[in-house]
Amino acid sequence: MVYVLDQNGQPLMPTNRHGKVKHLLKSGKAKVVKKCPFTIKLLYRSTNYTQDLALGVDTGSGTIGNSVSKDNGDIVYMSKVIVRNDVTDKMTQRAKYRRNRRNRKTRYRKPRFLNRKNSIRKDRFSPTMISKFHSHIKEIEYIKSILPVTTLVLETGQFDTHLIKNPTLANEKVRHWGYQKGTNYGFENTKAMVLNRDGYKCQCCKGKHKDSKLEVHHIIFRSQGGSDESKNLITLCHTCHKALHEGKINPKFKGKKKGQLKYATQMNSIRCQLLKQYPDAIETFGMVTKANRLNLGIEKDHHLDACVIASGGNPIQLITDTVYVKKSVAKGDRQKTKGIRSEQPITTGKIQGYRKFDKVKYFGKEYFIKGRMSSGYAILMDIEGNKIDFSSMPKGMKTPKLCNCTRVTARNSVLIDKVAV
Repeated sequence: MVYVLDQNGQPLMPTNRHGKVKHLLKSGKAKVVKKCPFTIKLLYRSTNYTQDLALGVDTGSGTIGNSVSKDNGDIVYMSKVIVRNDVTDKMTQRAKYRRNRRNRKTRYRKPRFLNRKNSIRKDRFSPTMISKFHSHIKEIEYIKSILPVTTLVLETGQFDTHLIKNPTLANEKVRHWGYQKGTNYGFENTKAMVLNRDGYKCQCCKGKHKDSKLEVHHIIFRSQGGSDESKNLITLCHTCHKALHEGKINPKFKGKKKGQLKYATQMNSIRCQLLKQYPDAIETFGMVTKANRLNLGIEKDHHLDACVIASGGNPIQLITDTVYVKKSVAKGDRQKTKGIRSEQPITTGKIQGYRKFDKVKYFGKEYFIKGRMSSGYAILMDIEGNKIDFSSMPKGMKTPKLCNCTRVTARNSVLIDKVAV
């Protein structure tokens, strides 16, 4: 599928007539503006005739599915965007490096808290949520720039985290009071509730040590992903608690790991922001998409869900045989030195004309540069970040050389790869 822009850069209908596209490019009546997806711009005045296109978006906190459909169900574009989930870790690492450097390089200064305007401003959105929200916006606006989209359909989700944690609220007899009386109703905090539940008695020695100091213990340690809920807490006396952590006793209690409710919470926020950004968008829900997908006999995948969303549940026909897999990455590497005290400089510029995340062709196949060496060698990876093993290649090709690579596209904050359906 070739995507077409008019002389003013406005999107026209895409085409599968590759012969005509080659003729336009060869005669100088068009030029290539992007290789992936392949997009051309006409250099002569043309008609602005377009058809109605619907863009379906399967929103998500980890992966976003996108599809564009005609009125008759023909799918002309499909993409799958892998959203960043490393923003928090990178900010924590940056703060650690900064704190270490300030302690080594500068005089002591008294710490100040809440002195940054960004941290205390009203209606603040966290950096992780900003990144995920912008990933949705960036892909929607990009699709609008190459296709004349007339209708936007968003599949959003409203998650009831209280109901997820306590499924008994689905019962009509429990629902009317369950949302007002939570698990800690009538107690100061979770610790007080656990002590009362266990009858203020050590659940290991049952009071044999006659230790009056009671403590609440995490059955699965928090360092191992243990939850702070009452199902992972138990009452122990100080003697048993100390012996347990020293490894002298090993009682067999059943705990609970931390639940993954953060993604549900994130989707609630992303839904609100998207509907504010696109007030004219049509909203649909996952249960509707699932019913339509099962009715059409289509397997589960993010881009196929988006096809069902865009078509409104009507039968679909894949005119394009390509899914564009996109992965959001950081704009650049901030680390400029390495070593115990960061004294060894790292080359942050180009090495033999290549940078990290450049898309290159190596002996007929396309990869991304994961790492470079000043000696002229490179480490290549796929779109998922997996290192490519070239041990089966002939002698001299087992480690890729930059001189044997041909750059396809320069690095960007979004890596793009084509996958055949």
